Amino acid sequence: MSQPNTRFSELLATIGQLLGDTGCPWDKQQTNNSLKKHLNSELAEIIQAIENNDHENLCEELGDMLYLILLISHINAKDGMFSIEDVLQAINEKLIRRHPHVFAEVVCKSEEELREQWLAIKAKEKAEKLN
Repeated sequence: MSQPNTRFSELLATIGQLLGDTGCPWDKQQTNNSLKKHLNSELAEIIQAIENNDHENLCEELGDMLYLILLISHINAKDGMFSIEDVLQAINEKLIRRHPHVFAEVVCKSEEELREQWLAIKAKEKAEKLN
């Protein structure tokens, strides 16, 4: 079995080729807005695969969604907005921030306490974004 980093690098290279000079015209003309309907469609297919307990299809649909996420990240990187590295860093930092009971010395005694902590952290982050 290959390492995830190898597979991820291979996928990034494939997407780079699709978007390159001799790549796919459809892929190259996509925008954030043009991909919205595809995101909705793939999400619906993921949900359906989960509801049907269809693991093979779920794997395929998750791949389709990952492709769209990487494509949107590439579009935004090309426009100087953000890169996939920025997306990965942002979600990693958010997960660590929102789970201090795992990554810091915070103790929660119940699931309700965990939920309250998560909501408080999320509200604080939202308030900081508004300022």
